[in-house]
Amino acid sequence: MKNKELIKKKIRARIHNKVRSKISGTSDVPRLSVFRSNKCMFVQIINDETGTTLVSVSNKEIKKDINKIDAGKQMGELIAKKAQEKKISKVVFDRGRYKYHGRVEAVAQTAREGGLIF
Repeated sequence: MKNKELIKKKIRARIHNKVRSKISGTSDVPRLSVFRSNKCMFVQIINDETGTTLVSVSNKEIKKDINKIDAGKQMGELIAKKAQEKKISKVVFDRGRYKYHGRVEAVAQTAREGGLIF
Protein backbone atom coordinates (compact mmCIF):
# COMPACT_ATOMS: atom_id res chain seq x y z
CA MET A 1 0.00 0.00 0.00
CA LYS A 2 1.06 3.50 -0.58
CA ASN A 3 1.62 5.88 2.29
CA LYS A 4 -1.44 7.99 1.35
CA GLU A 5 -3.70 4.92 1.38
CA LEU A 6 -2.41 3.87 4.79
CA ILE A 7 -3.14 7.31 6.21
CA LYS A 8 -6.71 7.22 4.85
CA LYS A 9 -7.23 3.74 6.26
CA LYS A 10 -6.01 4.83 9.71
CA ILE A 11 -8.28 7.88 9.68
CA ARG A 12 -11.31 5.77 8.73
CA ALA A 13 -10.52 3.24 11.46
CA ARG A 14 -10.13 6.02 14.03
CA ILE A 15 -13.51 7.53 13.11
CA HIS A 16 -15.18 4.11 13.25
CA ASN A 17 -13.65 3.28 16.63
CA LYS A 18 -14.67 6.67 18.04
CA VAL A 19 -18.30 6.10 17.05
CA ARG A 20 -18.34 2.47 18.27
CA SER A 21 -16.82 3.37 21.66
CA LYS A 22 -19.97 5.33 22.48
CA ILE A 23 -22.52 2.89 21.02
CA SER A 24 -23.25 -0.63 22.21
CA GLY A 25 -26.28 -2.86 21.76
CA THR A 26 -27.85 -4.89 24.55
CA SER A 27 -30.57 -7.51 24.60
CA ASP A 28 -33.13 -4.83 25.52
CA VAL A 29 -31.87 -2.19 23.07
CA PRO A 30 -29.86 -3.77 20.22
CA ARG A 31 -27.67 -1.84 17.78
CA LEU A 32 -28.84 -1.00 14.23
CA SER A 33 -25.65 -1.09 12.18
CA VAL A 34 -25.28 0.26 8.64
CA PHE A 35 -22.51 -0.76 6.24
CA ARG A 36 -22.32 0.65 2.76
CA SER A 37 -19.96 0.42 -0.16
CA ASN A 38 -20.22 1.69 -3.71
CA LYS A 39 -22.19 -1.36 -4.82
CA CYS A 40 -23.70 -2.97 -1.73
CA MET A 41 -25.39 -1.98 1.51
CA PHE A 42 -26.12 -4.06 4.60
CA VAL A 43 -28.28 -3.20 7.62
CA GLN A 44 -28.20 -5.39 10.74
CA ILE A 45 -29.68 -5.37 14.20
CA ILE A 46 -27.02 -6.76 16.55
CA ASN A 47 -26.93 -7.81 20.21
CA ASP A 48 -23.37 -6.94 21.28
CA GLU A 49 -23.60 -8.79 24.59
CA THR A 50 -23.87 -12.17 22.88
CA GLY A 51 -22.34 -11.11 19.55
CA THR A 52 -25.31 -12.27 17.51
CA THR A 53 -27.14 -10.74 14.58
CA LEU A 54 -30.88 -10.69 15.27
CA VAL A 55 -32.14 -9.28 11.96
CA SER A 56 -30.36 -8.42 8.72
CA VAL A 57 -31.20 -6.94 5.33
CA SER A 58 -28.99 -6.56 2.26
CA ASN A 59 -29.58 -4.82 -1.03
CA LYS A 60 -30.03 -8.23 -2.66
CA GLU A 61 -33.50 -8.38 -1.10
CA ILE A 62 -34.81 -5.25 -2.83
CA LYS A 63 -35.54 -4.05 -6.37
CA LYS A 64 -32.52 -3.71 -8.61
CA ASP A 65 -33.49 -0.83 -10.93
CA ILE A 66 -33.65 2.01 -8.40
CA ASN A 67 -31.22 4.66 -7.23
CA LYS A 68 -29.21 4.26 -4.03
CA ILE A 69 -31.31 6.52 -1.81
CA ASP A 70 -34.54 4.73 -2.77
CA ALA A 71 -32.76 1.44 -2.06
CA GLY A 72 -31.89 2.79 1.40
CA LYS A 73 -35.54 3.68 1.98
CA GLN A 74 -36.66 0.19 1.02
CA MET A 75 -34.04 -1.34 3.29
CA GLY A 76 -35.25 0.83 6.18
CA GLU A 77 -38.81 -0.39 5.63
CA LEU A 78 -37.68 -4.02 5.45
CA ILE A 79 -35.53 -3.85 8.59
CA ALA A 80 -38.36 -2.20 10.52
CA LYS A 81 -40.82 -4.88 9.40
CA LYS A 82 -38.45 -7.73 10.29
CA ALA A 83 -37.68 -6.13 13.66
CA GLN A 84 -41.39 -5.83 14.48
CA GLU A 85 -41.79 -9.55 13.68
CA LYS A 86 -39.02 -10.32 16.21
CA LYS A 87 -40.68 -7.92 18.71
CA ILE A 88 -37.83 -5.40 18.63
CA SER A 89 -39.02 -1.82 18.99
CA LYS A 90 -36.05 0.12 20.43
CA VAL A 91 -32.62 0.26 18.83
CA VAL A 92 -29.41 2.30 18.99
CA PHE A 93 -28.40 3.66 15.58
CA ASP A 94 -24.80 2.99 14.52
CA ARG A 95 -23.85 4.93 11.40
CA GLY A 96 -20.32 3.55 11.50
CA ARG A 97 -17.80 5.83 9.85
CA TYR A 98 -20.33 7.29 7.43
CA LYS A 99 -21.84 10.75 7.56
CA TYR A 100 -25.54 10.95 8.41
CA HIS A 101 -26.85 11.86 4.96
CA GLY A 102 -27.84 10.15 1.73
CA ARG A 103 -28.38 6.41 1.98
CA VAL A 104 -27.58 6.23 5.70
CA GLU A 105 -30.11 8.97 6.50
CA ALA A 106 -32.73 7.31 4.27
CA VAL A 107 -32.38 4.03 6.16
CA ALA A 108 -32.70 5.76 9.52
CA GLN A 109 -35.73 7.88 8.60
CA THR A 110 -37.73 5.06 7.04
CA ALA A 111 -36.87 2.71 9.92
CA ARG A 112 -38.27 5.35 12.31
CA GLU A 113 -41.38 5.69 10.16
CA GLY A 114 -41.66 1.87 10.17
CA GLY A 115 -41.96 1.83 13.95
CA LEU A 116 -38.43 1.57 15.34
CA ILE A 117 -37.55 3.94 18.19
CA PHE A 118 -34.00 5.31 18.21
